[in-house]
Amino acid sequence: MTDTTAHRNEPAGAAAVHQGVKDYYGKILSQTSDLKSNACVPSAKPIPTYIRKALAEVHPDVTARYYGCGLVVPECLEGCRLLDLGCGSGRDCYMLSQLVGENGHITGVDMTENQLEVARKFIDYHMQKFGFKKPNVNFVQGYIEALREAGLEEKSYDVVISNCVLNLSPDKASVLQEAYHVLKDGGELYFSDIYSNARISESLRANKVLWGECLSGALWWEDFLRLAAEVGFSVPRLVTASIVSVGNEELQRLLGDYKFVSATYRLFKLPKNWEKKRCLVMYDGNITGSEEKLEFDAQYTFKVNEVMEVDGDVASILKNSRFSEEFTFHSQASTACCAKPKVMPVNPFELVEQLGSSDVLSSTGGCCGPQESCCMPNQNVCQCSGCLQVWADNLHPGIQSAWNELSLWHNLQ
Repeated sequence: MTDTTAHRNEPAGAAAVHQGVKDYYGKILSQTSDLKSNACVPSAKPIPTYIRKALAEVHPDVTARYYGCGLVVPECLEGCRLLDLGCGSGRDCYMLSQLVGENGHITGVDMTENQLEVARKFIDYHMQKFGFKKPNVNFVQGYIEALREAGLEEKSYDVVISNCVLNLSPDKASVLQEAYHVLKDGGELYFSDIYSNARISESLRANKVLWGECLSGALWWEDFLRLAAEVGFSVPRLVTASIVSVGNEELQRLLGDYKFVSATYRLFKLPKNWEKKRCLVMYDGNITGSEEKLEFDAQYTFKVNEVMEVDGDVASILKNSRFSEEFTFHSQASTACCAKPKVMPVNPFELVEQLGSSDVLSSTGGCCGPQESCCMPNQNVCQCSGCLQVWADNLHPGIQSAWNELSLWHNLQ
């Protein structure tokens, strides 16, 4: 097949980087074990059962060519249109195609023909294995810096994912801009990548092995936050982070004092003039795989039927995204007793330190304090008057009337 991506007009430096990555992942590496460092080794974070089952259905030849650095499985995917940037051999695409279901769709885009040949080879195999009447997966050859040139339409995807690919791009701002354009309003960019503790020097960036190993192309995490804001995304929500050990003495010597983390972020495309106002929310527990709690990011874990106060940014995300139907909202955040989120750093290196500390609190902490908690033992619902009133405000009108009468009677006693 002709490499149609070669017609793109791009700077010579960017073209050289793209060709170097194509050669590294198309010719030098033939399977995961060929990697020379630990940067692209998957995170040791436990994988939920439903995801493990989905991964087990993926053909071994596809999995053998997997080079990701994290788990990119956002919640609430049923029926979604999803785009995988730098899909490679298609492992994540086939895993996620089971989660979006036959009514959803997955598009994988990659510039490396050798990888796409593997991905396309197993489309029929996976559709038959999943019991789908027609394919819900397709693969497109193109650059992640030019998605619209590859034929992907604006505002056509609910979710865009990426797994250890942004660091390989010579133009990271364009990657974020293109992802923003193809997302629907309220859509999400959810991705894992490698970040550095400082800007990488030009001499190291020119090293093809270090770049191919996802190290010298890594963004300084502060530059990433700035780029995301410039493109127009919401404030990035840090989901998780783990230290990357290079695991290669020669490469470590070249890198010197640079340190790296694998971090997962979620960014949303939200209305520009939406008022960011904190509020109370209660998770309904209807998302597959998150029936008891929704671990939204490092700061917020929403337990079923527990009222939690959220800041204006998170309130805006929940109200304007696919999560809007999964929560009950209440505006009076200042009056009711509720669970409070953890205070978490925005620096992924600090998050790693905090997650490794025995002082890290549980996902949610009652605002009444450990000894004066208004949450009854062995119950999921807070029993204080404030939280119960938020719960009552969202009942069916007939039941709500009875509740109000009961409350009035109680107050007269």
